Amino acid sequence: MTYKKSGVDISKANDFIESIKPYAKMTRRPEVVAGIGGFGALFRMPDKKYKNPILVSATDGVGTKLKVAKSVGLYEGLGIDLVAMNVNDILTLGAEPLFFLDYFAVGKLELEMMRSVIRGVAKGCLQSGCSLIGGETAEMPGLYSKGDFDLAGFCVGVVDRDKVIDGRLAKAGHVIVGVASSGVHSNGFSFLRKVLKREFIQEHAEEIIKPTKIYVKPILSLIEKEPVYSMVHVTGGGFFDNIPRVLPHGCGAKIQLGSWPIPRVFKWIEEAGKVSPKEMYRTFNMGIGFMLVTSPQRAAKVISHLKKTGERAWVIGEIMKGKGVTIQ
Repeated sequence: MTYKKSGVDISKANDFIESIKPYAKMTRRPEVVAGIGGFGALFRMPDKKYKNPILVSATDGVGTKLKVAKSVGLYEGLGIDLVAMNVNDILTLGAEPLFFLDYFAVGKLELEMMRSVIRGVAKGCLQSGCSLIGGETAEMPGLYSKGDFDLAGFCVGVVDRDKVIDGRLAKAGHVIVGVASSGVHSNGFSFLRKVLKREFIQEHAEEIIKPTKIYVKPILSLIEKEPVYSMVHVTGGGFFDNIPRVLPHGCGAKIQLGSWPIPRVFKWIEEAGKVSPKEMYRTFNMGIGFMLVTSPQRAAKVISHLKKTGERAWVIGEIMKGKGVTIQ
């Protein structure tokens, strides 16, 4: 009896690690001291750039979007999703992503599929300017069936203490600028798979599973120039649960319908499932993947800057006294 006969192929796993090292190398920042291959990775804090550095961390996955990607055999976008869900989260605090690690659990090693995912992870790291510094590949045939897998990601970033954006300075009268999403991103796929027919999903797969947009570079360049008091990554919980997380006590938000174009994928879901508007805005990003709170006087400058970086943005609402989120 050998470990391999029980379903775990260590040699194959080692081959996989060797094959993805070039992807990690292409994301390497100068602060990387030691990356993939050892028991731990080493990363030096950026010299001189930060006076009083605060580390910011996040962990997340891509949910049941995995099942849709598997059904159509499109895997690379999942790697971008994995990075995006983490770097966009720490970005809301004004943090620059430094390095990223992934956890890849499978029933049986399928090298072509796995390399495709890690290629996506490397692309996501390049888009956000962070290094793919390490990870873990776990082959667990007793837990996952052949063809099944799961992904998780871990990101660490940094921000100067006096530049942390945590919503404390947001107040009634400030406006909300919404930045366009690329589509569904990585939330609500259990719902989506329930209401859209399999044949419809396969026919429109490329649109439905577009990778989550990474906002890091345009937003970091923006906050160097314009005052931003709060930021929201629109993920699970949609508008109703995410916006209140970054508002000070005593403040709520009013969102103005019709102030931005809603991508057709959300109309497909709403019509096919006979879903109420409130449920749609609680589950999905509805075409707005990221939000910024700024003063009414600076909103045009914020939108103009984002437009120069290739992003579409609109004033979609305002901060009000009270609590909760109103959409009308």
